[in-house]
Amino acid sequence: MISWMIVVPFLGIIVMAFVRDEEWIRRVAFGTTMIEFGLALVLWKSFDSTKQGMQFVERVEWMPTFNIQYAVGVDGISILMVLLTTLLCPLCILCSWSAITTRVRAFMSLILLVEGAMLVVFTALDLFLFFMLWELTMIPMYFMIILWGGPNRIAAGIKFVLYSLTGSLLLLLGILGLYLEGGQTYDMLVLSEQTYSSKTQFWLFLALFLAFAIKMPMVPFHTWLPDAHSEAPTAGSVVLAGVLLKMGGYGFLRFCLPMFPEASMLFAPYILWLSVLAIIYGGYMALAQSDLKKLVAYSSVSHMGFVTLGIFVFNSQGIQGAILQMFNHGITTAALFLCVGQLYDRTHSRAISDYGGLHKPMPKFVALFFLFSVAAFGLPGTCNFIGEFLVLVGTSYISFAMVLLSMGGIVLAAAYMLWMLQKVALGEANTKAVEGLPDLSNRELATVIPLAILVLWIGLYPGPLMEMMDASVTHLVSQMGEVQIAQSYPAVYP
Repeated sequence: MISWMIVVPFLGIIVMAFVRDEEWIRRVAFGTTMIEFGLALVLWKSFDSTKQGMQFVERVEWMPTFNIQYAVGVDGISILMVLLTTLLCPLCILCSWSAITTRVRAFMSLILLVEGAMLVVFTALDLFLFFMLWELTMIPMYFMIILWGGPNRIAAGIKFVLYSLTGSLLLLLGILGLYLEGGQTYDMLVLSEQTYSSKTQFWLFLALFLAFAIKMPMVPFHTWLPDAHSEAPTAGSVVLAGVLLKMGGYGFLRFCLPMFPEASMLFAPYILWLSVLAIIYGGYMALAQSDLKKLVAYSSVSHMGFVTLGIFVFNSQGIQGAILQMFNHGITTAALFLCVGQLYDRTHSRAISDYGGLHKPMPKFVALFFLFSVAAFGLPGTCNFIGEFLVLVGTSYISFAMVLLSMGGIVLAAAYMLWMLQKVALGEANTKAVEGLPDLSNRELATVIPLAILVLWIGLYPGPLMEMMDASVTHLVSQMGEVQIAQSYPAVYP
């Protein structure tokens, strides 16, 4: 099943190579991504949420001399990332249907390529395979930015590549260290069961943590993100914010916590305070933005702070909240970028000051934009509330000061989102052109309504997602040895 899911995007690229008509290229790409989503739903339906270990495991000897295998599988954590990836890629095709008019075949091929690569990253059980496809995800994103991006696309693309390559080199160092210290194997499951010395844990954790922190991105490694978002086409921003950032959080859960529990405990106080800083800093920076895309980009910095906060409190509530927050952030932020892209397609402007009064010409758009905006700051009844609530519950076992400061970040999120809604949707139109804008077409509605349904469904009934990850999170916490870091570092947590 997983191998078929990995192969389908590449088969779609091959089929598109023989299609000349651009309309049919789009249809082939959309059909391929819908097949992927259908396979992901079958995988989800067949998944046994009561089991802790990997399921649907496939292993084939690849390079026996170096103990390298083609090995894939999913557990309750990775299957959610697979679902998120396959959900967003069809929406990327739809939002690019009329927005991308040049080199259509190349653009659609890049989306399918990045989808296939991300699926391998989230299912790989061999570190060599993981690293190869981790690197591959960078290439489609780079070309999306520099070929279809905004006026500063070259600088943004180069900055993205430099940061990504730095993280990749650190990841390679960590993987080679694991290979040498873990019995010369790349098998992720075997390496997770090994015991490493304190010194080994310290240095390998540091290399892998920095690699994943750059990808997330954590403060202070975040500066590439606003530039990449502001210059990327809408589909590029959706892929970047919706899925690629989650690779960092997934790396923490798959590598740092189970393999290096002692080092994780050692670094946890500093990571938690950095997470709180990211929540507040991202909110303040979002308040200062006049560009719609940059505002949403800085909100991502703040929201991903909740993810690292939940992961490094080392309890079930915090980790479940972090995983749910990754999934929910992928939905709400992707939806906001889609909405910004729909406005940009009409006006070719992302400046907040160029809008106003959109509730009159575009009532359908404003209703959906309002839902996604209030979901982004965690309004009860929407998806982000559940994830942030669980993270704060998990953090309350460690430090009430961190909980209070993080809640300040939620207040900031409400401030910048409501301010943006007021400027864009309410009041009077700032220009005559805005008064005549057409409302969302059927294709545009089909792009965002599935996300609106998920925002409300997860917000009101998160049970299926929680049950899916529960056994895997319980197993991960047991691997950490039920670490009680509050007792280990009483001076760090007020």
